[in-house]
Formats: sequence, C-alpha cells, structure tokens
Amino acid sequence: MTKAPAKPTRARAASGKKKTPTVSAEPTGDGRVVIEAVEPSVDRGFLATKAAEGDVVEVTADIFSDGHDKIAADILHRKVGEGEWQRAPMHFVDNDRWSGSIAADAIGAHEFTIEAWRDAFASWHAEVGKKRDAGQIIELELLEGTALLDRAIETVPESQLARLEDLRARLNGTDAEGRWGVFDSPEMREAMAVWGPRSNVSRYRQVLPLWVDRKRAVFSAWYELFPRSAANDPERHGTFDDVIARLPYVRDLGFDVLYFPPIHPIGTTNRKGRNNSLTAGENDPGSVYAIGSEHGGHDAIHPELGSFDDFKRLVAAAAEHGLEIALDFAIQCSPDHPWIKEHPEWFDWRPDGTLKFAENPPKKYEDIVNVHFYGASLPGLWYALRDVVAFWIAHGVKIFRVDNPHTKPLPFWQWLIADINAKHPDVVFLAEAFTKPKMMKRLAKVGFQQSYTYFTWRDDKAGLTEYVSELNGEMAAYYRPNFFTNTPDINPYYLQTSGRPGFIVRSTLAATLSGSWGIYNGFEICEYEPLPGREEYLDSEKYELRARDFDAPGNIRDHIAALNRARQENVALQDVRGTQFLNAWNDNVIAYFRATPDRSNAVMVIVNLDPANVQSADYEVPLWEFGLDDSGTIAVEDLLAGHASTLAGKVQNITLDPADRSVVVWRMSLPK
Repeated sequence: MTKAPAKPTRARAASGKKKTPTVSAEPTGDGRVVIEAVEPSVDRGFLATKAAEGDVVEVTADIFSDGHDKIAADILHRKVGEGEWQRAPMHFVDNDRWSGSIAADAIGAHEFTIEAWRDAFASWHAEVGKKRDAGQIIELELLEGTALLDRAIETVPESQLARLEDLRARLNGTDAEGRWGVFDSPEMREAMAVWGPRSNVSRYRQVLPLWVDRKRAVFSAWYELFPRSAANDPERHGTFDDVIARLPYVRDLGFDVLYFPPIHPIGTTNRKGRNNSLTAGENDPGSVYAIGSEHGGHDAIHPELGSFDDFKRLVAAAAEHGLEIALDFAIQCSPDHPWIKEHPEWFDWRPDGTLKFAENPPKKYEDIVNVHFYGASLPGLWYALRDVVAFWIAHGVKIFRVDNPHTKPLPFWQWLIADINAKHPDVVFLAEAFTKPKMMKRLAKVGFQQSYTYFTWRDDKAGLTEYVSELNGEMAAYYRPNFFTNTPDINPYYLQTSGRPGFIVRSTLAATLSGSWGIYNGFEICEYEPLPGREEYLDSEKYELRARDFDAPGNIRDHIAALNRARQENVALQDVRGTQFLNAWNDNVIAYFRATPDRSNAVMVIVNLDPANVQSADYEVPLWEFGLDDSGTIAVEDLLAGHASTLAGKVQNITLDPADRSVVVWRMSLPK
C-alpha cells in the first residue's frame, strides 16, 4: 500500500520553494547596561526642556544590568556647539532609579545625555569586602585589585598620574590587611570611581535638548499700561514722555517689567468707538489692535506717542529705574495697513474683491483683518514678521507679549522663536493664549518662555490646589506660568463682586504662587466696573483714553509693593516649582509652603478666599520640613505686617477677617 505524501508546510505550499533561512546580524553585545525613562524629557526628547540661568537641573533615569556587578553613570552635558562633554556623576536612588544634576550656567541651547557602565573596581571591592569580612583568604583577589589599579594608571590623564601612582606605591611592602586598607580607603575609591576600568559602556540613544533662559523668564513682575493714557487726562493723548514721568510710580510698586499694548499707528477705516461701538466719534482714538495706517505698520510708532528718539529715551529711563519694557506683538492689521497694498497675497479676499475681516462668530472685528500663513504667504510673511521682532530688538526691546498665538500656526512660532533666540538668547516671549489645555502646553513646548494661565478663573481652594499642582508636575519641564490678575480683556467676576478684600486675595495668590505675575493698571485702585453680565470693563481703555485717581482711598498700592518686596527678598517665591499645599481644615482657607531645597529660605502663606466673611481654620505648620517633631517651635517673620513671632506645635489656629487681614505671608526659620 502506498503511503500518502506528507502535507506540505504553509510556507512551501504557498511558494513551492524552500524558504531561505534568515541570516542574523553579527552580535555586538552592546546595550548590556540599560538606560531608559530619562527625565526631564519633553515630547520624548524632540523638544527642549527649559531652565533658567542659575538653576540646578535634576536628571533621572532607570539604569540597570544583568547579574550583580556594580554599575555607575554620568550625565554628559555641554552647550550646543562645544566639542567636549562635561560630566556630572549620578547616584542610585531606589528601584533602579538614578539621579544627578547639572548646572544651567549660561543662557542658550544646551544638550545632555547619559552614559553608564559596569564598574569593575566597585564590583571587585564589594565582592572582596564580603570575603574578607567572612574571614576568607583574599591574596589572589588583592592581586586582581592591583591589576585593576595598574589598568587605570595606564589610561589616566597626566594630571592624575601622580595621585594613582602614590596609591600604587602604598600597596608595596604591606600584608594583605594593609593592602586591603589601601583599597578600601576613600582616596582609592574616589580615584577609581573616576579613572577605574569601565566595561560594557552604554550611552542613552538620544541627546536631549535643554534651553536655558535668563532669570527674568521665570521670575518677573509685570505692570501693564496704555501709553496713550499716560497723561492721565481723557482730553489729551499721552506720550512717551508722560510714560517716563510714570516710571517712579511703577518702580515703587516693585514691578520690573512695564508692558505696553501695541504702540503702532492706528487705522481709521471702520475705527471703533467707545465700548466697542461700531461708530467712532471725531476724537475717538480707536483700538490699538487695529494696527497700521498711512503712518506705517508694525515697525512704526503712533505719531501722537512720540518719535523713535523719544522711545529710545523711554527705554533708557526705564532701565535706570530697574524696569524693562515689554511690547505687544499682535499679528493683525487695520484695513489701512501698508502690507495690504504691498502684499495683497498675504490676506484673505472675498469673492466680491473685498477684504475678509477678522471674525470669531458671532463676533466680527470690522476694524481688523488677519493675515494667512500658507500658500503665497510662505515664506515672505514669515520673514516679515520675524524682521518686525528683530526691528524692535534693535530698539532695545527684549520681551514680547504675543497676542492670541493659538490662532497662528505652531510651526511658525517654533521657527520664529528658534530663529530669534539663536541670535538673541536673552529675548523672552510670553504667550497670551486662553484656550484648550493641549494648545497652551504645545505653545510652551515649541518655545514660548512664559505663558498666560487659567489662574484668572481659579478662585476656590480645590481649583487653585489642583491647577498649581498640575503646573508643578510634568508641565514644570517646559511651562512657565505668568499669573495675571486681570487684563484689558478680562475683568474677572470674582473681582467684580469681592471689593477691596478680593483684590488683596488675588494679588497675594498671584504673587506668591507663581514666579511671574502681573496686573493691568487700575487693579491697584480696585477698579472693577463691568459691562453688565460680561467679564469686560465698562468704558474699556481699549477704545478710549482713561484717567484714574491712583491715590483713591482704599487703594492697595502698599500691599502690592510689600508683595513685590517679599518676592525680591525671598528666593523661595521666585519659581512656581516646589509649592506644597498644607492642611487647613476650612474650604475657604488655603495654606501653602514654598522653600529652597536646603530650606535656607522658606515662606508659608495663608489666605482667606472668602472676601465677605471672617473665616477661621486649624492648619498645619510644616515643622517636618525643618527636621522638627510635632511639638517643635519655628520662628515666623510676617513679611507684610513686619513683626516677628514663634509658632510652637504642628497644629495652630488662625482667624482672617477681610475687613482687617485676609492674608498672611510668613518667612519661617529655625529659632536662633
């Protein structure tokens, strides 16, 4: 009987041919020491982590290998363009997690990676130490250790040769115990940790970018005013000289950035009247955001403000008062902007041949037209906008608040900021974006050094705690918040209804929860008159000249000055990172603690969030942060009221009366 043939395999049945075996690549043994989960890393290392000059950047990673040999690791870091890597050692933390730090010692582009290896000497030392402690003979092992030292001597730099040769000489003429003492000495272990033989060296697969800004990118206090209202006379257009006269006032409030909305020529076509009226009166100045007229566009100054020589004097005078001028970069045009005739291809035109006005349906901005960024606008418009920024940099401006960046393409911002910062690494861009979280985060990731936030609408304890905790999480690697209390566009409901105590509450929270904060002028005199039912100001300064009584009774100028003074004098308040919320057993009372890593400077803040009622709360004093037990005593200096006291015990009680004292800001230290 004939036996049936075997059923063909699936591969042979499909092809009818014998499958050629795959030839494996030659093994190299690379990657024996694993390096993964490196932090900080923004978007898996494709975008830069941010730091400020003087920061210490902590770098962590999971590092491990097979077996029981000891491993070691270094952070390799350098400024971009430099050839040699600098090294910073890492140390084991727990569960294969390692940590180290590098100093952000110069502004500009930096990069870092991690190198790890199996440490032959440390592995040998651990193994022989166990044998020696168990009473075993270690003569052969000591010869192995000597061989490791000799290998190090062969490769050590000339500057370290004498150090290792001295250690080698100390091994001669001694017994096993004496030689072990040399190998076990701190001098030997320190030298061999650096210069000893390294095997199975691995380097992380990526070089990660790190951008270092000047300190003002993370620590700044902003005061916003309209230069055209600086005369403080509704019948006279202000000038740069009027702003110069206001500089001591802003300085005495403790601010260091003086920010102007657009100062460019304002168009006349469809000019808006008071309170955004569609019909402008004969003397209505129009919206400063309707940029461009026969007098010029984004690289021109509104004639009534003054000349470029006047602006130069203003920038210099501001610097003498410790102030830096910030300008608004608003990418929009009046129908009268010179670009419309020079570059019609940069704008949207309707089928009937008319310009398409800016819209946010159902809103329509009849005095503004937008540019578009692609098609015939690329790259010409991109270069033109870049050149506008460079133009104002040449006139002494190094800070730009960018209007509505979330309505412009992200690739544009990534390109523009990188291009400007490559030539001017000290320039700072603030993103004025109030939009969805992912877009706000992405703007920060692609380059914006500072960002507006949701703080304006976080006015209860749960909302504040959650939001600030989020900013202190993974966002801390790239997102630098600027807590503005109000803006010309935003008159928060909380301020409309809370009276003077509410302004004290919001300024205290903004100034002590974020490294950067700001106010729009009028805040210091508790200005709040709204358009009914709207988060907008009645008689908005966006459409008219305004005069204010900055000495009005009930103003909080002294409180704001005290807050800014506390920020200047306490490093703990100069960065959003590290905020720790404390137990305060009342939902209307929030307490938090901020300190330097070594606790040499520490500040505790307690705020009654209820502007209308007295609130009391038991709260926790963070004695544990100073190594004290629950019965310890801590010294307290009131940074607003100016007196000193002590707190004894972990749980205390406080009563905060809006009519008298809504907030406390305490510097804490161990009693002397």
